Amino acid sequence: MNLIEQLKYSLTAAVLILIAFGADAQEKQKGEKVWKHMSYHGKVMAGYQGWFNAEGDGAGRGWFHYAKGKQFGPGHVKIDYWPDVSEYKVKYRTPFKLADGSPAHLFSSYDESTVDLHFKWMQRYAIDGAFLQRFVTTLKDPKGARHYDKLVRSVLKSAKKYGRAVSVMYDLSGMQAGDYRVVIEDWKKLVDQYRLNRKEEYENYLFHNEKPLVAVWGAGFNDNRKYGLEDVEKIVDFLKNDPVYGGCSVMLGVPAWWRELRFDTLEDPFLHTLIRKADILHPWFVGRYNETTYPQFMDRIRKDMEWCKANKVDYVPVVYPGFSWQNMRPHDPFDAIPRNKGNFLWKQLAGAIELGARMIYVAMFDEVDEGTAIFKIARDVPVGASRFVPLEEGVPSDHYMWLSGQAAGMLRGEIPFQKDMPYRTY
Repeated sequence: MNLIEQLKYSLTAAVLILIAFGADAQEKQKGEKVWKHMSYHGKVMAGYQGWFNAEGDGAGRGWFHYAKGKQFGPGHVKIDYWPDVSEYKVKYRTPFKLADGSPAHLFSSYDESTVDLHFKWMQRYAIDGAFLQRFVTTLKDPKGARHYDKLVRSVLKSAKKYGRAVSVMYDLSGMQAGDYRVVIEDWKKLVDQYRLNRKEEYENYLFHNEKPLVAVWGAGFNDNRKYGLEDVEKIVDFLKNDPVYGGCSVMLGVPAWWRELRFDTLEDPFLHTLIRKADILHPWFVGRYNETTYPQFMDRIRKDMEWCKANKVDYVPVVYPGFSWQNMRPHDPFDAIPRNKGNFLWKQLAGAIELGARMIYVAMFDEVDEGTAIFKIARDVPVGASRFVPLEEGVPSDHYMWLSGQAAGMLRGEIPFQKDMPYRTY
């Protein structure tokens, strides 16, 4: 290469370096990509069961989670609320009849269109996203595992489509000793398939403290569970520390009286050691109070938050719209904790924000079994041998989703704090 060619080469190289430097500088000026959902702070999330099946939906599970035992029909049903299915693309005829004699229909969570509609509602009503429940007992059943495989695909697709956050929640209820391995292997599978721990691969997964958030529900309950705190610790340690699949933040679901280790909680101080390993504490409040007793319960939440602050653990309170499970447990009262047209839910939402909560968990989005669903429920319910709680008169079917979205705006300071339930104009 002669001198002129060397100069040309050097000049070209210098220009390329300057162009690259300029592009890099311009990119830095613009700033790096801002990933969605990097923290639970400022969010109202809902639990999402996704566990309903219908005869003929292709899952081969029959009327799973609708049927009581192996039967489904008047007198044999588990749900206390009947979903409003007017907007579902796919719905299934049931043996139940409405007051006018026409057949009543239900949806299946196995259908992608069902999940799509649910996440469309979350977007419409400004609910930030959902914790996708995965029960260990279901993961161990081949048909249940197949249902979950399809459900997770539908949820991840819909969450991305509608810009919602999604986080996996492992419910340990019914787990046997040693089944912690089922959770570990399932998380490995999800990471391998969907790269949930990498924002570049799936940006709608919920992170917290700059790490993918995984919820583990069911630590420390004293209801004769077959697994112990040591099993839960193995799951938590794996999620936080595994060199390939770990590096996660963990939200730990515990009983309401976790702090004093009494009533619904094991009398084992190791629970507190386990809680200190978590990033977020998630006490379960459903059924623990009603609209009258909630103001007294606020003092418990305040003290819970003080403990967590002192121990450097974030805290998320649970709120729920009401409670009823008489069709599942006939000796329990019908409409045990009334909704009162949304006033009960709003007292909890406003109360959590007033106490300084930075995030909220709504139980649940689609839980009609225990009457905690915030999605659209029916006013015109089936009649006959089974009794259902109808939507209250004067309340639109989307009322509870709308209230949850209003609370999300208050939580982030986008709308002024309002202690009394807001009303809509139509």
